[in-house]
Amino acid sequence: MTTTGQPQQYQYADAVDVRRYPIHEPDSQACRDLVQACRDQLREHGVAQLTGFLTPAAVGQMIAEADRLAGRAWASNQSHTVYFEPPDDSAGADHPRALLQHSAKKAIAYDLIPGDAPIRRLYESADLTGFIAAVLGKQVLYRSADPLDALEIAIFGDGDELGWHFDNSEFSVTVMYAEAEEGGHFDYYPRLRDERDENYAGVRKVLLGDPDGVVRLPSSPGTLAVFRGQHALHRVTPVSGPRPRINSVLTYGERPGMKLNRLTQELFYGRTA
Repeated sequence: MTTTGQPQQYQYADAVDVRRYPIHEPDSQACRDLVQACRDQLREHGVAQLTGFLTPAAVGQMIAEADRLAGRAWASNQSHTVYFEPPDDSAGADHPRALLQHSAKKAIAYDLIPGDAPIRRLYESADLTGFIAAVLGKQVLYRSADPLDALEIAIFGDGDELGWHFDNSEFSVTVMYAEAEEGGHFDYYPRLRDERDENYAGVRKVLLGDPDGVVRLPSSPGTLAVFRGQHALHRVTPVSGPRPRINSVLTYGERPGMKLNRLTQELFYGRTA
């Protein structure tokens, strides 16, 4: 989809600060330098943050869209372990596989986001997909084919949070629109586990409240973040007050045609598609 009067590669020109972030010119030295800087951030910190990636006008439009669509958002409220598996207390009640976390938010599904919304035009561009692939060192990435989950707007109101967890996917891509009045902070512990060692002792310490090693990531409106969450324990702290935390999650993978199963669609969005 293109914006009227704009060539394909600029369908998001009003949404992205392309002077700072020239993703529309992937072969330019400026873009190659940007990719390398993001790779360095990922390697050193487990996250690459591009502050001011979205223009203030685009941020304002997305906050207005979230407000307009909030009544159609699906509210989820669930308990889960950090592994999103059934709790198992066979190794003790305070084992990480037994300790339950709480998550609650409201999700606006992809098929409700208008085609001319800034984040949808950006997500559907080949330039952003190629840029994210380059940052992650992937030969190719594909946008999700899920009509609900490919792109969502997440709203965290008073009392909402994401409990501590590891992602099932290797990475995630988010864009921030609005910070909460209080709370709603993104905390993470980089590289807490790896393929060879689950580090249950370290995970248990964090879950029982030890802050040592936990990093609080600032996330101002307009920031795009690429985060490696498979090995980093992370959460969004409880929100307090009338102003919600609002962000989008952009879903990619290494194979075409990816979709959630119907059960997971129902859980996250209250319906199937």
